[in-house]
Amino acid sequence: MSNRITELFGIARPVVAGGMAWCSGWRLAAAVTNEGGLGLIGAGSMTPDILEENIVKCREAVQGRTYGVNIPLANPNAAKVMELVEKYRVPVVFTSAGSPKKWTSWLHERGVKVAHVVASSVFARKCEEAGVDAVVAEGFEAGGHNGREETTTMCLIPAVRRATTLPLIAAGGIATGDAILAAEALGAEGVQIGTRFAFTAESSASEAFKRVCLNLNEGDTRLILKKLSPTRLVANKFRTVLEEAEARDASAEELLEIIGVGRARMGMFDGDVENGELEIGQIAALFKGRDIQTVAEAMAEMQAEYNAAKERLKEF
Repeated sequence: MSNRITELFGIARPVVAGGMAWCSGWRLAAAVTNEGGLGLIGAGSMTPDILEENIVKCREAVQGRTYGVNIPLANPNAAKVMELVEKYRVPVVFTSAGSPKKWTSWLHERGVKVAHVVASSVFARKCEEAGVDAVVAEGFEAGGHNGREETTTMCLIPAVRRATTLPLIAAGGIATGDAILAAEALGAEGVQIGTRFAFTAESSASEAFKRVCLNLNEGDTRLILKKLSPTRLVANKFRTVLEEAEARDASAEELLEIIGVGRARMGMFDGDVENGELEIGQIAALFKGRDIQTVAEAMAEMQAEYNAAKERLKEF
């Protein structure tokens, strides 16, 4: 397939692996890139030293193919991360959680392709004004941090498509080949997949976290923490404590105190699946009872599903 997304990033498949905290290390990024997609290293959960190590290893593993780094602009280390992008000539940067105006021109001056993640058509237009190369529209179904608008992917993608002429990547609730085809029908030219790659063998998340994600029922994730930053979390002891606090109208300060420091690492990386923060998308329930796959197996399955869905539509 060739379209504006594949041409922009120099990839064979318009599939991006989301740069997820505690999941998207160099192994996952390299595996997706080597399968023809665009792998992203998730800088949000890495110190600059650890990120540098991941960039070096990813560069070696992809052997000249395109990879990238996802940078939450609210990260206090964002400036240091940008220095690493310049030092290692990282070809692609996806930004989120901040204004795209701040770094886009600086990155373009260094030959970097830039995409920005949004949750509304309003911010998609701001991305076009800022000069980014592509926009990622992420719907309410996605895991982790979400937009306050709570717009579903099926509503968001056509709205963003009407709002901007930028190459458009759909995200949120996309984990199968037929979902990729549906996103294209809505106006997207590529997809960003997080949840399905989060529980692949190459994900840096703990096996305990992956097993929990592969045993979820519909409704086992919920968007909470709306006083802070809306976040989709798996049901566990920690989420119950947060929900009880929200039910009594706890202040933002109290919620921050409950969360403490390192709660996401505790759950997703260290494997404390009851007391840690577990972030995953709604679509995880579709894979209940499945085994942990490699990226290659997941990509091959999505390709087969995509092809079958196209054939099936010919009957209509």
